[in-house]
Amino acid sequence: QVQLVESGGGEVQAGQSLKLSCEASGRSLNHYAMGWFRQFPGEERTFVARISWGSVATLYADSVKGRFTIFRDIGKNAVYLQMNSLKPEDTAVYFCAAANGPFRLGTALGDFGSWGQGIQVTVSS
Repeated sequence: QVQLVESGGGEVQAGQSLKLSCEASGRSLNHYAMGWFRQFPGEERTFVARISWGSVATLYADSVKGRFTIFRDIGKNAVYLQMNSLKPEDTAVYFCAAANGPFRLGTALGDFGSWGQGIQVTVSS
C-alpha cells in the first residue's frame, strides 16, 4: 500500500506562487502516472494535472494551463505542482494521487487508487 503526503500549501496573495510537494512511501511509483486534483467547498474533486511515468507526457485542466506545472523526481519518489499567477478561484484543497495501476492513464477520480490527505491552498485578492 502506498502512502502519499502533500506539503507546501498555505495562503498567498493573487499573482503569487506556491509549490506543492507529494512524497510517496511504501512502493516505487516510477511506472505510475501521478496526478493532482482539487476540491472546492461542497463540490467533488476535479482534475488539475497529470504526469505520465517517465515524465513523457503531461496534461492540464484548461483552468490552470499555462500557470501550473507538474513534474516529478523519480529518485525521491515524489511529484510536485508549481503554481504560478495564482488566482482567488484557485482556492481549494489540493490532493495528489497515484494511478490505480502501472502504465495506466486517466483523469477521472476512478483512474487513481491512492490519495494523499489533501492540503489547503488559499489565494486572497
